[in-house]
Amino acid sequence: MLEKYGLISICQLIIFKIRTYFIFSNARLIRFPFRLRGKKFISVDDNFTTGYNCRIDAFSLTGNKKTLIRIGKNVQINDDVHIAAVESIYIGDDVLIASKVYISDHNHGSYKGKFHDSPTTPPNSRKIYSDPVRIERNVWLGEFVCVLQGVTIGEGSIIGAMSVVSKNIPAHCIAVGSPAKVIKVYDFNLDQWINVNR
Repeated sequence: MLEKYGLISICQLIIFKIRTYFIFSNARLIRFPFRLRGKKFISVDDNFTTGYNCRIDAFSLTGNKKTLIRIGKNVQINDDVHIAAVESIYIGDDVLIASKVYISDHNHGSYKGKFHDSPTTPPNSRKIYSDPVRIERNVWLGEFVCVLQGVTIGEGSIIGAMSVVSKNIPAHCIAVGSPAKVIKVYDFNLDQWINVNR
């Protein structure tokens, strides 16, 4: 371990481990700085790990005391990840989230249909609209991915770097782009990834 991290890093990890216990006692390791708002609305299962400078925000707009962010077992989020919920974000077991990923179940204003918000209204004054986000088990989100409100990402799927997920992604797929589109699916009969014609 000394060869891998060095003495100063090992001392730092020990301090992080002690501090982790006081935030989420069942987490594996939280690296600091770490920003947490609304802890009472957040549930973290065993072996949760973070990188540096992560931010998790949960706000109840209705006064409800239910869990708004539920993180499963063995979830690892890397540096500069921001997760924000006002309704519901579920992250399943064994999810890997790369650095600089943003996941949110809400938006300031509505921008479709008859009852939309005007661009003349200051964004912070627009009503907050929300829709649950669900990330199933074994999902991998690449660097700089953005997951928007109302999205479900199916089990075992991979979202490529810098993708914006604005619609549901089925299980066992690879999706890339802005907006993210499926480019490969896993064929269990052939035991390989198959290209999807777009």
